[in-house]
Amino acid sequence: MGVEITDDGGAVVAEIAEGIGVATNNVAEYTAAIRGLERAKELGATEVLLRSDSRLLIEQLAGRWKVKNPTLQDLHRRARVLLAGFGTIGLEHVPRERNVEADRLANAGVDAWLAAERR
Repeated sequence: MGVEITDDGGAVVAEIAEGIGVATNNVAEYTAAIRGLERAKELGATEVLLRSDSRLLIEQLAGRWKVKNPTLQDLHRRARVLLAGFGTIGLEHVPRERNVEADRLANAGVDAWLAAERR
């Protein structure tokens, strides 16, 4: 799971790369969003633009798509509570090729988790 947090000018202020074990892609996307929102709040952000290459995540958080999976329902609730803590919220779906840094961080997190599992 990978997250890149930038300021208004695009400068990177934090990165998160964590292995979350065996999980579906959708669980990983929600987990990344939750960790990123938590970190943004810790950094004092009052507005947030959540970008993801997961259309499902963005559409569900925007309320346009239903959340049917019970596991995702719990993660969705957690993410919505975190989003409510910001004054301004934006949600944006981006193509995977425009999400290179988060993808790099996600791969680093998986690699770290796999290395730890091998020990």
